[in-house]
Amino acid sequence: MSLKTARTFALPTLDGIPLVVPIVLTAGVLAAGVFDAVPKNMIGGLAVIVGLGMLLGPLGNRLPVISKIGGGALICLMVPSVLVYFGVFNANTLAAVNALMKEANFLYFVISTLVVGSILGMSRKVMVGGLIRIFPPLVLGTIAAVSVGIGVAMAFGYGFHRALFYLVVPIIGGGIGEGVIPLSSAYASALGGEPGSYVAELIPAAIIGNIAAVIIAGLLRRLGDRRPQLDGGGRLVKVEAPVTTPPAAVPETTGRNHALGVLIICGLFVLATLLERVVHLPAPVLVIIMSVGCKLFGVFPAEVEDSVRGIYTVIARHFIYPTMIGLGMLYLPLKNIMGVISVGYVAACIAVVVAMAATGFWVGRAIGMYPVDASLVTVCHSGLGGTGDVAILSASNRMNLMPFAQISTRIGGVTTVISAAALIRVFEG
Repeated sequence: MSLKTARTFALPTLDGIPLVVPIVLTAGVLAAGVFDAVPKNMIGGLAVIVGLGMLLGPLGNRLPVISKIGGGALICLMVPSVLVYFGVFNANTLAAVNALMKEANFLYFVISTLVVGSILGMSRKVMVGGLIRIFPPLVLGTIAAVSVGIGVAMAFGYGFHRALFYLVVPIIGGGIGEGVIPLSSAYASALGGEPGSYVAELIPAAIIGNIAAVIIAGLLRRLGDRRPQLDGGGRLVKVEAPVTTPPAAVPETTGRNHALGVLIICGLFVLATLLERVVHLPAPVLVIIMSVGCKLFGVFPAEVEDSVRGIYTVIARHFIYPTMIGLGMLYLPLKNIMGVISVGYVAACIAVVVAMAATGFWVGRAIGMYPVDASLVTVCHSGLGGTGDVAILSASNRMNLMPFAQISTRIGGVTTVISAAALIRVFEG
């Protein structure tokens, strides 16, 4: 009798797998961290972020209110950051994640996979149309964000110089590594002092802007669900073409060669890093250019593109929430914003992002783009670089927009940094 009952008892499941498995393994990994036993390498880092991502991601998608403003992406980004702030993770656990995310640069592998996989799996017509049309929303969105952000900041008592260079510019500067760090050097050169002191002043706005962008992305996703006519589901332009290349051209006997897919993704990034020394463009931008060229000129046969798409599917489906865990633990330091936070400061940061998103929405709609998707790509300009792109597109479930998001972030960020570095001397206050 008891045996029969045991056989019919159903264990709680999480997306089709027994819930007890990730709970027990994740608890074991975190317990190992207490005894400094988590390896400080890729294996240890993956053990930490994958377990937490598998648990917190689905949880966020099921929470009331939270599920409507970012869901799993917001929870996976914010909860680890809060736990780090309160010292829940010890040094061993953080070192393992650091070894994976920063030393092994797992984040760039994820971004490269999403960029190359989405481009090679995209219709040429959709790709070209999107690349041509993303610039009007981006340019006008940036102008609106700067204007509105300065106006709101000044309404709360900030001076023009402070509002522009310390609130607005850090948000649209392209992240911390590509934005805040070079900005701090430029400010130190123009105004005197040490770059480190400027980093501490610039980071809070960038972080608050990124959180606001993630929440807005979740709201845009909900708007798209309610009004499908505004939502391209990952397409920017309104053309009668599928987003992905039909797989019918791939022989059924061939199958996906995942090793080949990884080789294509990593090989393109290595070649882009080499080319970076010659053309002086960031490697992530060159990866986009090379992938677009390969797609336009049919460099890879269909079965090779399908192998790359296979890696993209695995990463996009199973590793986004774990990646968000790593980002929250290492790239979102709440301690930097607690000392400067105020109603006016937060309001100005949110105004920058809202203006960016709203302008992208209406300009995109006016020029024949899907407004929701155009707004998402535009608002990526207000995120934390590649980190922000992953968070924003995860919250909106639009990972196939990564190539366009990277263009928005990289080109928009570089333009902002160069402009700010020149203008800081003119408006030296």
